[in-house]
Amino acid sequence: MLSGSEIRRKFLDFFVQKGHKEVHSSSLVPANDPTLLFTNAGMNQFKDVFLGLEKRDYTRATTSQKCVRAGGKHNDLENVGFTNRHHTFFEMLGNFSFGDYFKKDAIAYAWELITSPQWFDIPKDMLYVTIFKGEAGIERDAEAYGLWVAQGVPKDRIYEMGLKDNFWQMGDTGPCGPSSEIHYDMGPSASEQGHPDCAFTCDCGRYVEIWNLVFMQFDRDASGKLNPLPRPSIDTGMGLERLAAVLQGKISNYDTDLFTPLIKRASELTGTGHVGTAASAVRAEQSSAGFPSHKSGASLRVIADHSRAATFLISDGVLPSNEGRGYVLRKIIRRAITHGRLLGQTKPFLHEMVFAIRDMMQDAYPELKETSERVSKTVHAEENRFAHTLGLGLQKLADDLAPLVAEKHLAANPGTTLDELRKLFGSEVSWEGWGSMAPRSKPVYPGEKAFRLYDTFGMPLDFMQDAARDQGVEFDQEGFDRAMAEQRARARASWKAAKPAPTPVKSWPLSTKAKAPKNSSPGTKARSSWTTRRSTLNPADRSATADGFIRTITTPPSLT
Repeated sequence: MLSGSEIRRKFLDFFVQKGHKEVHSSSLVPANDPTLLFTNAGMNQFKDVFLGLEKRDYTRATTSQKCVRAGGKHNDLENVGFTNRHHTFFEMLGNFSFGDYFKKDAIAYAWELITSPQWFDIPKDMLYVTIFKGEAGIERDAEAYGLWVAQGVPKDRIYEMGLKDNFWQMGDTGPCGPSSEIHYDMGPSASEQGHPDCAFTCDCGRYVEIWNLVFMQFDRDASGKLNPLPRPSIDTGMGLERLAAVLQGKISNYDTDLFTPLIKRASELTGTGHVGTAASAVRAEQSSAGFPSHKSGASLRVIADHSRAATFLISDGVLPSNEGRGYVLRKIIRRAITHGRLLGQTKPFLHEMVFAIRDMMQDAYPELKETSERVSKTVHAEENRFAHTLGLGLQKLADDLAPLVAEKHLAANPGTTLDELRKLFGSEVSWEGWGSMAPRSKPVYPGEKAFRLYDTFGMPLDFMQDAARDQGVEFDQEGFDRAMAEQRARARASWKAAKPAPTPVKSWPLSTKAKAPKNSSPGTKARSSWTTRRSTLNPADRSATADGFIRTITTPPSLT
């Protein structure tokens, strides 16, 4: 079985043998491109070459590109650790033609590499391909269809898709063209919805896109007209982590050898008994009380993934801050630290992960040999800085949820007096509607409050959802999403380039977000009028609360 490093090397060697120039990965900080927050696709470093603004001494290239997708339109940070294939940092394998070869060779190269016994030897009967079906006045890609058939792909395994899936454009104007994708059938066990026999195009997780071939053949002018490019080009992208999962027979990317050593090291550093790493469902069922093994597994995956992103971002010159790239980096680091806290590690540990990543990846990225000490010190400083902030965040979460738990208790025990309630939940618990408004049996934690904790203290969304659910409190996902959207809009307005450049490689699929609770109506805020000031409570008050709430949130087992 090929290791992740061997897969990377084999991909590059294949294209070198086909006359391509092996080009080292560019920095995660895009050079001379203010439209991008981070490098997020292999073609980013060749953008000016594709646009005809730069000429290089080669017309064919192959790369393994460092990428980060954790900001802007590619921000799905909260999914990382809870799905099989979401990552902040990943490696994009690609081959490129700058006016050299076009569809015929691109398709032939791709099929040879993934199916030939000399190379990756993926069974052909596990593969499907897609082409552009023609839409919005743009003709069907009949050429690509014929070329796939010529490679021996059965016609019933070639599917035709529309603009959303199989047409790429760099921007509103400029280079664009149809694309073809290669998908792999992971088998029924990979279905996140338990489908025993679903067909291709089902989005349950069984069928995984592994390679995207973009055929740049048009130039869209200001009027929207597509004009043929004089020198059509090729841009392809294949995620190393996905390919490794296929070749190593794993459903989850986190079960490949690209992650298992890091998960093992994270387990050692947090003092966690090593648990299973797989994320076989879109979101594993979790509970913040007791932190069972699947919860530990999710936290270890978060730490493994985020430590890769932090290491490479800092190595490339990004530093934690409160704006731009530094803000995203800080959020990644702090999310990893918080998950370490959930596992019981209250001391700095994340800076030690830097050396594990260096040891694993320095052959492919030799710059890590020189930067690892600096990176580790930067992470360590951020860990120390965040320790106090995290404690405040946990206390604030307790303050927010305590009155809601008290309201739930009162709904179940309507004869409870205010004095009795304060004995259970603290002397400062009060409710403006006392005696005039019925308490709710399912109170709602407002999403805007949760977002303030997320944004100000780095409190992970999944932890707040768990904390609310464990106390029988509904979580206002809709309100949280709305506050998140408003924050992103403000961030875009403050970023000099308000419009990020589209990329030829689609972002990894978004998971279905939790639905807002049924009673999260516009009137929720008015009804949620319980208040408390937990800082005034003495230790006896804190330990005598109903449902063990304060012990779980203010001083959870992982923080004692």
